[in-house]
Amino acid sequence: MRVLLAEDDETISEPLSRALRREGYSVDVAEDGRAALTSTEGEAPDLVILDIGLPYLDGLEVCRRIRQEGLTSPVLILTARGDEVDTVVGLDAGADDYVTKPFRLAELLARVRALLRRGNDQRDGGDRPITIDTKARQAFFRGQEVALTAKEFDLLRVLAREEGRVVPRETLMLEVWDSWFGSTKTLDMHISVLRRKLGDDANNPRYIVTVRGVGFRFQNEPEQ
Repeated sequence: MRVLLAEDDETISEPLSRALRREGYSVDVAEDGRAALTSTEGEAPDLVILDIGLPYLDGLEVCRRIRQEGLTSPVLILTARGDEVDTVVGLDAGADDYVTKPFRLAELLARVRALLRRGNDQRDGGDRPITIDTKARQAFFRGQEVALTAKEFDLLRVLAREEGRVVPRETLMLEVWDSWFGSTKTLDMHISVLRRKLGDDANNPRYIVTVRGVGFRFQNEPEQ
């Protein structure tokens, strides 16, 4: 699979590109926004990683343009920590997910794998029971839209992003509620409601599984 990495900071692009190649991906590095656009012409990359602060054309504009040109490959944006406005604008511009700087390499690689897996499922027409449109902020269960609150959608998005992996309670609290002060009762309440809306059995959940003492694991296997 081909990954386009648009990042002008060599202290980030060099180790990240090496790590991606070790994972088996073919990596093209673009040092500015114009070069990133050029790299999307012809054979489309399977994934685009865009730094927001690119020279000439910033990452948000690059994302808008490649979406306007019909590129459907997943886009992961890199943004400064706490820059919530840029994050929201990036998702509105067509990005699928984001990672804040400074980031842990393992976390970024997990996001890459999740986005590529999601892209493959969409291309292969997978019949998974739960599907998510992050740009439209819509969730569907067996083809029917599920009415979710903003927090419920964000919770499902984070769980789905890490599909198959245990997401600690602390991580969910920090990502969805931006804070964590020791109690996770509100998380348990939202998980309970989310399960009910997805038709999940609270006593024997299929989609959102509790890993006692740690957190939750999202499972979304195609139905037979």
